[in-house]
Amino acid sequence: MEGLKRVMSTETKRTNKGAPTVFGVIGWIGTLLVFASVGIRFLRPEWAQYQQYLAWGGLALVLVYLLGQWRDVATFYQGRSARYGTLSVVSILVFAAILVAINYLASRENKRWDLTANQVYSLSAQSIKVLQSLDAPVKFTVFDRELALDGYRDRLEEYAYHSSNVQTEYIDPEKNPLRAKAADIQSLGTILVEYKGRTERVTSTDEQNITNALIKAVTGETRKVYFTQGHGEKNTESSDRSGYSAIGQALGSDNYGVEKLVLAQAGAVPADATVLVIAGPQTDFLQPEVDALKSYVGKGGKVMALIDPPDPNRSGTPLLDAFLHDWGFDIGSNIVVDASGIGQILGTDASVPVAASYPAHPITTNFQLMTAFPLARSVEAVEGGVNGHTPQPIVQTSPQSWAEADVAGLSENDGRVELNPDKGDKAGPISLGAAVSAPATDAPPADAKPEGAEGETPRTPESRIVVIGDSDFASNGVLGVQGNRDFFMNAVNWLAQQENLIAIRPREPEDRRLTLTADQQNLIFLLSVLLLPGLVFAAGVYSWYGRR
Repeated sequence: MEGLKRVMSTETKRTNKGAPTVFGVIGWIGTLLVFASVGIRFLRPEWAQYQQYLAWGGLALVLVYLLGQWRDVATFYQGRSARYGTLSVVSILVFAAILVAINYLASRENKRWDLTANQVYSLSAQSIKVLQSLDAPVKFTVFDRELALDGYRDRLEEYAYHSSNVQTEYIDPEKNPLRAKAADIQSLGTILVEYKGRTERVTSTDEQNITNALIKAVTGETRKVYFTQGHGEKNTESSDRSGYSAIGQALGSDNYGVEKLVLAQAGAVPADATVLVIAGPQTDFLQPEVDALKSYVGKGGKVMALIDPPDPNRSGTPLLDAFLHDWGFDIGSNIVVDASGIGQILGTDASVPVAASYPAHPITTNFQLMTAFPLARSVEAVEGGVNGHTPQPIVQTSPQSWAEADVAGLSENDGRVELNPDKGDKAGPISLGAAVSAPATDAPPADAKPEGAEGETPRTPESRIVVIGDSDFASNGVLGVQGNRDFFMNAVNWLAQQENLIAIRPREPEDRRLTLTADQQNLIFLLSVLLLPGLVFAAGVYSWYGRR
């Protein structure tokens, strides 16, 4: 019996002696798998689909190892140092678990902050609005060399942050030429935008270009804005201060084609016109042109009329004014004067009313920028409306402004006038613009091709008109004033029934260079190279001397 006990004891020792070897191998394999998953996370992100399996497999093997060594573990924890060490390890593990949980939540509920003064690293409200209106997945596929893809990721991550419908893929055409050939990629650095079977291409990481391509893919067509000519209107090709070349470029960035139209020659507004702009006519329209306008609007046309104040040396635009009056617009024979002093901030005088008040309307939704209107006239709704049309004001001046009725006296007195209600002046706030919409009276038949892209819900034919008492606010010389460009573009987008594009557009980075004189440069040199290092050296010498 005693011999049997010795044999069993010997066998048990042999078994326990071999067991640590097997479990030790399992532990080492588990540890290697865990480290491999971490390495994939940082070194091979394209293998991310394997990372989770390696991590869980490694942790499972480590757990098996610990269970196989439970006797050694129990013996080890009988000592005081082991208990203290365990407490430290548990504290570290709890802290690590908290970090992992925070990282897990942040990866799914992340929040971005852009601390730049002009928010140049954030998407504009326009892009965000387009993304939030997506009703189907949109895919951005980037074709460029692998080393250049990080720049695209930084930009497209901003788009994915604002919409769960955004999908991205990055392809190196040199490593995957078949995909590039199938997508008909002609050059590196191309972003392919796909939405509901429609595709667009863009070769830039600029937000305006990417959003423009997205808009084209969503709408499926390019809309046209016609500018009337032949009456002294603003020229969309002129780069002078009074020209409209900058607003023409802004329209192009919002996926609008820009064309000129001599209505007297064409005889009618083209059928592909999305919006017709009458920008600052100096002479009146002819009766056939007015008839063409009536026909166009009656079929659901959209018109923006920018009518400057009356010129005592010209006859004005009575026929055009009568057409607008039939739609409920009361265009004042005055010039709006702004005595609030706000214009001084922008370097202007009282003849340039500055507006910061915008009555509720889709054009000015969330619009909080100042706009300036050089030499503007009042535009209000006719009391009681006309033919059932009652325009809504969209921009108003401050209470310290008024509509000056004595236009001739204003020019003779070099702009030095005072409010005088007895002479017809009207106290502010003054409406400088208004908008009206109504169902089209001469809409095309129901079986006609619906407006909008193929497959989209047809829009109800609707006539829309916007009238603003100034055309210079959108000219090259004034378009840079805070909200002028956005105000014009929002009005065009509302007229085109593209409300999803009514927003604030991307801002350019501010130029914050520091200009120093030669004396200032020398002072900075002395401070940084001599004075500050000298103070540190003197402090060291003083400390050394004190210890001696």
